[in-house]
Amino acid sequence: MISRVMSAELAEHAGQRVTIAGWVHRRRHLKSLSFLVIRDRTGFAQAVTATGPPASDLPPEESVVRVTGTVTAGAQAPGGFELVSPEIEVLSEPFAPPPFDLYRPVVTATLPTILDHAPAALRHPLLKAPLEISAASVAGFRETLDRLGFTEVHTPKIVASATESGANVFGIDYFGRPAYLAQSPQFYKQAMVGVFERVYEVGPVFRAEPHDTVRHLAQYTSLDAELGFVRDHRDVMTVLREAVAGMLESVRRRAAPAVELLGAALPEVPAEIPAVHFTEAQRLTGEDEPDLSPAQERWLSEWALREHGSEFLFVTGYPMSKRPFYTHPDPARPGYSNGFDLLFRGLELVTGGQRLHRYADYLEALAARGEGAGPYEGYLQAFRYGMPPHGGFALGLERWTARLTGAANIRQTTAFPRDLHRLSP
Repeated sequence: MISRVMSAELAEHAGQRVTIAGWVHRRRHLKSLSFLVIRDRTGFAQAVTATGPPASDLPPEESVVRVTGTVTAGAQAPGGFELVSPEIEVLSEPFAPPPFDLYRPVVTATLPTILDHAPAALRHPLLKAPLEISAASVAGFRETLDRLGFTEVHTPKIVASATESGANVFGIDYFGRPAYLAQSPQFYKQAMVGVFERVYEVGPVFRAEPHDTVRHLAQYTSLDAELGFVRDHRDVMTVLREAVAGMLESVRRRAAPAVELLGAALPEVPAEIPAVHFTEAQRLTGEDEPDLSPAQERWLSEWALREHGSEFLFVTGYPMSKRPFYTHPDPARPGYSNGFDLLFRGLELVTGGQRLHRYADYLEALAARGEGAGPYEGYLQAFRYGMPPHGGFALGLERWTARLTGAANIRQTTAFPRDLHRLSP
């Protein structure tokens, strides 16, 4: 076996003959010198031939190669070291050129071209970087909740009921029976509080909402958490604050090159994120609607940054009429909820709150909305046998990544987006 060295490790092997492998990112010829820049998962390495063939005879860009050479200091080389006297083995050559030049420092293609040719386009460092930040965010989410005593669970994405929320659902044929793609793991993660007390899930959710905007997808990744034995929604907000801080710490630690490449400005998370009640938010913005508009979210985010120096803001106590039936009302103000949204840089990022936990309360809440318990029987099972006061939240990963990176369109933060028009690749 040939021991492969990664490009980022060349400095550790100065003077040694080593083997690297990757894709030909760029090839060029200057007088008597030929250069191959090789791209692997850790970065770039340069191979130099003193009397080699002209660049046209070198493997074309995006060829997969194995290169063996002697590691030598090179001031102009990536990382300050390069391979000389290389032996180049071509493992495969591209059947066709990529849809645009991947070696150029800027992306010259339009978003539709990028999405149509995602398997190749995402190799460009600028297009790969948001995905690296996304992966680091998920790692930080898991690390933080593991440390806080949570158990990761995996819930069904095919469900029998279309009643999980007000959003439209995707119907499917399940062996001759109607079924649906899950809009969230909400019911299942609540049930698992009765098993583990604290649970989380990272997984896809599906919303058949006919939105064609820069902030909506038909399938996205949801970071969900649910915890038992809470006093109220403020305990959930405390855990969410820790999760967000852990995600950012992981991005700084795991994806620093991607952050630098994109010029992304990572926020600081206050020890206590400022919070305003919904009624105060309405007073501040001069509006009187049962929900916050996008313009209000932007205004409140600017206010929080100006008044509190925070890019994050909790808005609590939304009207019960705008929250799901399982939301716990505020005991002191029953028309308002023990629920919250977390705003980040002008956009609602997280929705959460305290849930009802007594079986009788669920029957009453459904009756108040003119609904019977029948369609929810599977969900209500958990509450027949004793459930602690609990609550949770859900964070959209793609929206989070877009806010961090400054992406203008949420489709730039997921590898193969699904929206109103796109089912491939």
